[in-house]
Amino acid sequence: MIQAAALSEQFVRYKQVLLIGLLIIFYTVGVVGLSIEEYRSNFLSLSFFNLALSFTLLLMGRNLHSLRLYVFIFFAFMVGVGVELIGVHTGYLFGDYAYGESLGVKLYDVPIIIGINWGMLVIISASVAQRFQMNKYLQAVVASLFMLLLDVLIEPVAVVSDYWTWEGDVIPLFNFVCWFGVALLLQFVYFGLNLAEKNKVATALYCIQFMFFLILNIV
Repeated sequence: MIQAAALSEQFVRYKQVLLIGLLIIFYTVGVVGLSIEEYRSNFLSLSFFNLALSFTLLLMGRNLHSLRLYVFIFFAFMVGVGVELIGVHTGYLFGDYAYGESLGVKLYDVPIIIGINWGMLVIISASVAQRFQMNKYLQAVVASLFMLLLDVLIEPVAVVSDYWTWEGDVIPLFNFVCWFGVALLLQFVYFGLNLAEKNKVATALYCIQFMFFLILNIV
């Protein structure tokens, strides 16, 4: 029994190393491709695949799986798509913006992958926040701030990459307020269901995305 447990732990460790390695390779290639004007449009067309693959590898790296987790992912997807539909069609959330063509298939002008992305950002930000020694509700607030930090980095890249555009080409402060509010709602539910886990793949993906968008803001 002890040997079997040791082998299982070793398998999990090596699986996580492999998944993190794949994410590093994939995002590194992405940064290079997006930085070369000749290939930029080709790499932008892979944005849907990039997010879908990231989400798949993230789930593969989870330590714990449960029905509650997948119910939450569906909930995050529905909330994410719902708030984006309100935002795109009314401007009451986030501001006046419209999605471009780089993120793939849309549902009433909102890319489907955006709903998945909301769930992914919740999971990876929560993993980072779990490394702080505090109660889970404060961790939820910290995780929401980490989500907001990513959005600050994503916004300038999104505009030049035809992910979405803002009316008047100005990113409103209102967008960040709403982003934090939605993030806080999702994080409170996620932590409230005790789904947050300190996960190496999730934390690595947060750090990789942070560096990915930071570099693209610089080059």
